Amino acid sequence: MSPITTAPSVLIRAARGSDGRALEALAELDSSSVPAGELLVAEADGVMVAALAPRSGERIANPFRPTADVLALLEMRAGRTRAPRSRRSYTGRLSLRAGHVRTA
Repeated sequence: MSPITTAPSVLIRAARGSDGRALEALAELDSSSVPAGELLVAEADGVMVAALAPRSGERIANPFRPTADVLALLEMRAGRTRAPRSRRSYTGRLSLRAGHVRTA
């Protein structure tokens, strides 16, 4: 029987004043500095693994953990990226289903 592995639980939240030391440690791991301004942070199983400054896009992350997906979640939460949308509107799709041709 093989061991069962589960994905870590990820929490995205605004940084708090009490996060200062954890942000500094994260920046040190990333050979960077803590981004200025308001930050969103991501915790995986209770450990801070990444942070993003929504206005500037600056980010820091733990280089010893897989954080690409976590950073993508932070960017989505910050509104920096959008989920892909269909080119047709909902009403346009309905009219196509009803047999109508949509004109531009």
